[in-house]
Amino acid sequence: MIAILAQLFDPLTLVVMIAGVGAVALFQNGLSAIGRAFAALPPLFRADPDKDQATARAAMLKIDQVAQLRGLACTDRVKTANPFLAEAARRLANSDGAEQFENWAAQALADRSRRHAGARNVWLSIADAAPALGMAGTILGLVGMFAAMDDPAALGPSMALALLTTLYGVVIANMIAAPVASRLADLSEREIAWQKEAVGRMLAIARRENVPTRRASIREVA
Repeated sequence: MIAILAQLFDPLTLVVMIAGVGAVALFQNGLSAIGRAFAALPPLFRADPDKDQATARAAMLKIDQVAQLRGLACTDRVKTANPFLAEAARRLANSDGAEQFENWAAQALADRSRRHAGARNVWLSIADAAPALGMAGTILGLVGMFAAMDDPAALGPSMALALLTTLYGVVIANMIAAPVASRLADLSEREIAWQKEAVGRMLAIARRENVPTRRASIREVA
């Protein structure tokens, strides 16, 4: 079994395949997206949107309490380890009104969704390109076999190339790239969902806290 597995590993063929799919992904998505795609790999294993959602809901209760007791300007005093929540609380405290906070939140969520989609698209590009490059390698191997029909010793390497490129294409696409893209899509959807929930509650707090200010201004004018 070990001997068979050892025969399936051809470093040169594997490197060429990886370089090929990498070039296709780079051409389709750009260098910055490639960087984000690989930067997304560590969170792939440690991200926990359900825990983040529970943390956000607990923080929102504190922010609501602080807003009622001390006003919006003090909401950034609620400490949280989540960068998005911390930034949202700071923006809420420093915003001049609900509309300003709403505009920031909409832009921040749109930018985040676009970054997530960019990273995911890189892995989708790899999943699409790998089988095609594997098939191209198979065709090259078959061409080499037919060209060397008079030399039996040359048939083996050409046949190995034909089969290994197909194998590597299937493995890269279906066991690496496609599962990574699917996992990223799931994490992105769940993360954006709880962040929209948190932003919605902050926006409701901002609108509620700004009502007395508007009413006071109207009375002063009258």
